[in-house]
Amino acid sequence: MTGFYGEHSKVLVSVDCIVFGFEGDKLKLLIGRRQMDPGRGEWSLYGGFVGAKECLEDAANRVLLELTGLKKLYMRQVGAFGAIDRDPGERVISVAYCALINVNDYDDSLRIQHGLEWVNLEDMPKLYSDHNEMVGKAIGMLRRRINTEPLSFNLLPDLFTLTQLQKVYEAVLGEEIDKRNFRKRIKQIDFIEKTELIDKLTSKRGAALYRFNKKVYSQDPTFKL
Repeated sequence: MTGFYGEHSKVLVSVDCIVFGFEGDKLKLLIGRRQMDPGRGEWSLYGGFVGAKECLEDAANRVLLELTGLKKLYMRQVGAFGAIDRDPGERVISVAYCALINVNDYDDSLRIQHGLEWVNLEDMPKLYSDHNEMVGKAIGMLRRRINTEPLSFNLLPDLFTLTQLQKVYEAVLGEEIDKRNFRKRIKQIDFIEKTELIDKLTSKRGAALYRFNKKVYSQDPTFKL
């Protein structure tokens, strides 16, 4: 460390991770009881302070790896939160990141280890400090991007039905979608491939299984549903 900027006060910088999953037709949020003061015992997002030799993205990836055991997740910065009184402990500026995971890929032992819970987004409790605001901005970002980025596939298994895909869209957008129009548009998208496999677990009649072809998408990433 140098002696520069010694005349200026220092502030702490943290990252908070907003982790969304999808299960049972519901968009879910991963939260836990805060295990430190101030705010011990309050519902909270999972986060951590940025290390002296970390950039913001590296810190967020570290926190997400600790939290989920998963790498190369869909992750986007939501924004910075710096109200003077947002943390009663110290002057802390937090940068929030949004991540999407397939719930079935998540090792449940890690959830238990960290004392976390999946809650339906619509049942989200009051969270510590400005964490509810962070979640609200993350949802707004997803709603703006879901029709121009293939982000919904991060919430689904590798093989999925069109009904499952529609339910993800509805969960993110918070509204019902016309089934016929949705399927018509989906079938016109080259990188959503129909397979020869049939889902007999979630569909009584047996529904065709589809997959997201990353290679085809990378060749023509222009996407609009």
